Amino acid sequence: MIKSSEKIFFEGAPAKEDLILNLLAGVTLIGLPFTFGAIVRALWVRFKITNKRISVEGGWLGKDKSQIAYTQIKEVRSIPRGLGSYGDMVLVLKDGARLEMRSIPNFRKVESFIKNQINEPNSRNSSVEATGF
Repeated sequence: MIKSSEKIFFEGAPAKEDLILNLLAGVTLIGLPFTFGAIVRALWVRFKITNKRISVEGGWLGKDKSQIAYTQIKEVRSIPRGLGSYGDMVLVLKDGARLEMRSIPNFRKVESFIKNQINEPNSRNSSVEATGF
């Protein structure tokens, strides 16, 4: 559920280029596992990135759901795929867990948005001077 103060930055499925490239690789026996993986991602994986959280629906028939607040993220790692038109991203959480997001379209914009959201609360807190004893 999205609250009224929550604004959607990206909502959608994995990159179509990933499916196309893996379907072409499927003509070989070695490429079949990659093709099946791309088909499953295209059918059931959905990303929703807002200014408050990241939600990923996936798994068999889209039954697995993960939601992560930006305060839980420690590090963002990404790598381009498909000649840079899309990419994979791993969010390393403060408790050591990882969330992998594969075949994200416009992943560079998404990565910079996530990094800005992670750093935003820190910049608010650092502007307040600590007073004490």
